[in-house]
Amino acid sequence: MLPTHHINDRSAGPFNRLAAETPRTLAERAYLAVRQDIVHGRLAPGERLRVEHLKDRYAVGAGTLREALALLVSDALVTVEGQRGYRVSEISLSNLKDLTNTRVMLETEALRQSIRQGDAAWESELTQAFEVLTRAEQHPGGLEPLEWEAANKRFHEALISAHRSPWNKHLLGILYRHGERYRYVAIQMGAAQTIERDVHDEHASIYNAAMARQEARAALALEAHIRLTCDILVQHAGELQAAARQTGAPLPA
Repeated sequence: MLPTHHINDRSAGPFNRLAAETPRTLAERAYLAVRQDIVHGRLAPGERLRVEHLKDRYAVGAGTLREALALLVSDALVTVEGQRGYRVSEISLSNLKDLTNTRVMLETEALRQSIRQGDAAWESELTQAFEVLTRAEQHPGGLEPLEWEAANKRFHEALISAHRSPWNKHLLGILYRHGERYRYVAIQMGAAQTIERDVHDEHASIYNAAMARQEARAALALEAHIRLTCDILVQHAGELQAAARQTGAPLPA
């Protein structure tokens, strides 16, 4: 008889490997810490991850750190090179485009299913998440990145929370983290200034269509929202390449 449990008991939250981001073991704590440092760019793409050095940085033993790195390999945030150890996964425009296309395919379908299957409790959860996100985006002092990222993740989770596919949510959790990584790259490069956008208006369009049960309109709004970060980085990279050609400087990778 086939087992009936979910693919990962810890993936109850759509975009979380660890439910509520609360570590229960030293390995989970190290996993979350290293993951955050990769996503935020404190560990650079391609950087060698030497266990003997990092175990002190994260205050865990070598075995515990290797367990955490193995989880990050399964998330595709870390690569393992046989006997040569671990490295932070590289980033590239081609990878971003593939990531974006895959996320659009999975997340828009999850949203359609969530709109069809969602009940009053789903509507309430989505409304609460949108209100929290609105407060973060309309803060008088401007957006606080960590506060906004948490609110943004909660909103995207709420959108698809009525969808009943554990596999879809598990895969979207991995893709969301990679998307977050590229958002930080865009911020660090100043790429966010190359295209004017109203992120709150984008979120409001998705929310209003979802609450009105207009699944096609909601899916189109979500797709445009997800693709825009990719478009911004691609445009910015093109501008950097054009400037490099004019000055004779080496072209950016």
